[in-house]
Amino acid sequence: MTQALPKLVTFDEFSKWYPNDGKRYELHKGVIVEMPPPTGEHEKVVGFIARKLTVEFDRLNLPFTIPKTALVKTPSGESAYSPDVVLLNLDNLSNEPLFQKQSTVSQAASVPLVVEVVSTNWRDDYYDKFANYEEMGIPEYWIADYAALGARKFIGNPKQPTIVICELVDDEYQMTPFQGNAAIASPTFPQLNLTAQQIFDAAN
Repeated sequence: MTQALPKLVTFDEFSKWYPNDGKRYELHKGVIVEMPPPTGEHEKVVGFIARKLTVEFDRLNLPFTIPKTALVKTPSGESAYSPDVVLLNLDNLSNEPLFQKQSTVSQAASVPLVVEVVSTNWRDDYYDKFANYEEMGIPEYWIADYAALGARKFIGNPKQPTIVICELVDDEYQMTPFQGNAAIASPTFPQLNLTAQQIFDAAN
């Protein structure tokens, strides 16, 4: 007995379908995925990182903003993600054909930095989103694994809370892990005064 394969959805179909029901959805390789409800700890970490980055780009008077919700569409259009924190370059949004009506960006020039705070679906952040953000050419990607959920090859054995900073070098991400009181080295914000432990403490 053969089972029918689910029909894959295009980004346009996903965008038209997207309901206003207070839930978050992403498109993963043509399949609509409902994102799990975030925990309080997860949201505290998201808020803390967003605040620290906002203070930094405000201080430097950079044309950036962090939207409440925005979609990042991959070049193929098969996937569209709603990052936990996405830094948008206001100067490039006029070049984004989908931004005004759909709050969607698809160009690396619009996204200097993106952050995913790891939850139970950690493979998405370390594999799929890693590959797609890299392919898009997003210069900097943070994987904030405050609960040490990822694989040991990423966060050590025994597992430890880790912030992985992925910097695009020659079209490939170079991954640098930060743990404990190590000062985070951000290519976008080289003067950022922030340690990995401060991010982990925000969950408490």
